[in-house]
Amino acid sequence: MGRVNRRKTVQGAKTLVTGAASGIGKATALAAASRGAQLVLTDIDADGLAATAGEIERAGGTVLISRALDIADYEAVAEFSAAVHESFGSLDVVMNVAGTSVWGTVDSLEIRHWRRMIDINLLGPINVIERFVPPMVRSGQPGALVNVSSAAGLLALPWHAAYSASKYGLRGLSEVLRFELAEHGITVHLVTPGAVATPLVRSFDLVGVDKENPRVQRVTSLFTRHAVPPEKVAAAILKGIERNRFLVYSSFDIRFGYWWKRKFAFPYELLMRQANQQFSTLKQSVNRDRAAASTSNPDSPAAH
Repeated sequence: MGRVNRRKTVQGAKTLVTGAASGIGKATALAAASRGAQLVLTDIDADGLAATAGEIERAGGTVLISRALDIADYEAVAEFSAAVHESFGSLDVVMNVAGTSVWGTVDSLEIRHWRRMIDINLLGPINVIERFVPPMVRSGQPGALVNVSSAAGLLALPWHAAYSASKYGLRGLSEVLRFELAEHGITVHLVTPGAVATPLVRSFDLVGVDKENPRVQRVTSLFTRHAVPPEKVAAAILKGIERNRFLVYSSFDIRFGYWWKRKFAFPYELLMRQANQQFSTLKQSVNRDRAAASTSNPDSPAAH
């Protein structure tokens, strides 16, 4: 028989947070520290990671260890996990927060874009899970696994094919592990934020379209204007652990959108077809403008 006990709080929990240098990762690390978690932190940004660790410690929180690394680098994750387990034993909570974003249509995306999404957003969390979750299982103690996916892991958003490939993959992985790990008292939580007010919401790569074009900016602003603060996502994550929620939403629009997709499949399909057509028309129009500018002025930036 599986155990029925589960972890209901991060208080006193040895908690790994990836992507802790900024955005959701930093906000979650700070929120968990304020609840009494003992933190294990990583990020590829060494300076930002050090700043987060320093802020936590100045506020009286506990950082057991922090190390700058790329979660897509399996050997780096393996070496870090070995150091963590040697010094502190198995963890109680693992939070896969680190990620990145690329937008673009299939005729513009290159294998390097697809590979980057899969390596960082899917294989990165898998590397972390492979190294940290089995020791949690063997410990016999209740725990929690948090994977940050996206609204693009629930809905077919235009220009999101590569990003959604990684985030849908993380969603499928999480759903399987939700049931597999239940008998070990380890809960699984899939976080599905929409736009979040972090640097990523403005710095994402847009392949094949001039991101600075005013018409493109008007469209992307529809996404960014609804951005929620990362602190709201962090609060939702901790509440999700407390209330044992598998799907963790940080805004009503994503919760409603996913419900609407499941309840009204045919209207959802029509809406997605229309949205993709509008985005396709926008791309064609912007690229025609770019080509015209190049022809009329060979020395303009559009010509290069």
